[in-house]
Amino acid sequence: MKKTLGILGGMGPLATADLFHKITVLTKAASDQEHIHVLIDSDPSIPDRTDALLHGGQDPLPKMTASLRNLERAGAECIVMPCNTAHGFLQALQARTSLPILNMPALTAARCRELYGDRQACILATSGTLETGIYHRALQEQGVPVLTPAKYEEEILMHLIYDVVKASKPLQPEKETWQHLLDSLRAVGAEYFLLACTELPILAEGLAVPGPFVDPTAELARAAILFCGYEIREQVPV
Repeated sequence: MKKTLGILGGMGPLATADLFHKITVLTKAASDQEHIHVLIDSDPSIPDRTDALLHGGQDPLPKMTASLRNLERAGAECIVMPCNTAHGFLQALQARTSLPILNMPALTAARCRELYGDRQACILATSGTLETGIYHRALQEQGVPVLTPAKYEEEILMHLIYDVVKASKPLQPEKETWQHLLDSLRAVGAEYFLLACTELPILAEGLAVPGPFVDPTAELARAAILFCGYEIREQVPV
């Protein structure tokens, strides 16, 4: 039986659009009518998750819950959140609904094990995601070796995420910065990169610097397609 998908979005808006795009292109469908019924509540006023986790900023849970209620009332049967840092609040949010909320870090960690086995993953993420350890725990459960950026590299990531992608700034001026960051991490043992912030797949695609990369947004899209009773398209249209 086909299910209706709810996207709890706005964290940020471009990441929400990226997930919806990936769901659409990855769904095996020959017509409009063969696609998933998707409900999107994109509320960009949800307080910043990293600020809440690290600096005692405004709690995002009330507004996340309000979006969740909107999706429930509209008929969603499954919830996805295109924000990795928001998964630091997943347990509390799941306790507020009977609807399943797909776990992006767990799905991605399983994919890392499938694709790369014992090779060392490097987590590229916001300070909030790194601090919560949600990806460390998910990868460790899969037996995947983990490398994390040094503090100064973490600051570069925060700049790229907040000052560039979230700020809708041009990506190309940051290509050298991105290349240097990846090269530095390879030099200390990174064998592939986990784009564990939903703004980073947008950056990586826009700058076209070789990885290899694992994209949690794409993994969430694939899991949502299957959960809703649809098939994944193997050959993605250009």
